[in-house]
Amino acid sequence: MCWNTKNGVVPIGYTGMNYVSFGSGNKALIILPGLSDGLTTVKGKALLLALPYKLFFKDYTVYMFSRKNELPNNYSISEMADDQAEAMRRLGIEKAAVLGVSEGGMIAQSLAINHPAMVERLVIAVSAPYANDIVKSVVSSWIELAKKKNHKQLMIDTAEKSYSQEYLDRYRKIYPVVGWIGKPKNYHRFIVNANAILNFDCFDDLQKIHCPTLIIGGRTDQIVGCDASYKMYEQIYGSEIYIYEKFGHAAYEEANDFNKRVFDYLVR
Repeated sequence: MCWNTKNGVVPIGYTGMNYVSFGSGNKALIILPGLSDGLTTVKGKALLLALPYKLFFKDYTVYMFSRKNELPNNYSISEMADDQAEAMRRLGIEKAAVLGVSEGGMIAQSLAINHPAMVERLVIAVSAPYANDIVKSVVSSWIELAKKKNHKQLMIDTAEKSYSQEYLDRYRKIYPVVGWIGKPKNYHRFIVNANAILNFDCFDDLQKIHCPTLIIGGRTDQIVGCDASYKMYEQIYGSEIYIYEKFGHAAYEEANDFNKRVFDYLVR
């Protein structure tokens, strides 16, 4: 099996957008990560990020994108989707399957709405069609922690709201060092991404999504709430939904069958 890993950057306007790619399939799969991209990008991490996606390598060339490197203050989710479309065009990707996780799922929704010809199949994981009350409360609190540069508490709160109790109990011993994990030089990038989430609302446009769509949620999600998955499911005609009963926002990491579930949906 050929991993064919690559670290790259594609020009977007006056700046660039980092991406990694791996696999050797003829079809393209675009992966859009969540708010964690506001703290650390995919730059230089192709080999590290490739391992969980080996299942896709024969059928797909997988591309994982960060947001562009220089972010204006009022950068919106819709603008992120437009830049994503431009990055795909520059790489010669005319159409792709798209997997968006959390904030990445918001970008994926906007991409499918604003650039429908580019999205062949869509998977939206632990995301929401707008900033509901749960999203507003959580993300606003994270912005305040970021402004205070309280990285340790930001990381602890993120973990406690994302992972199952079993997972937290297993890794609680590393809490003393979490203040150093992924700590950025400044929090501008994180705050811009977080504000974009707070201002996001594509609910009324979800009916414009006509590609095959799978929505994946977590029953105990404390960041977007489980109900957000059902709201997307009800609005996107012909969509399918799967809810992980034992997991919350980190279902995409904790569920052993997550990537297999995505793969099976994309290739059927």
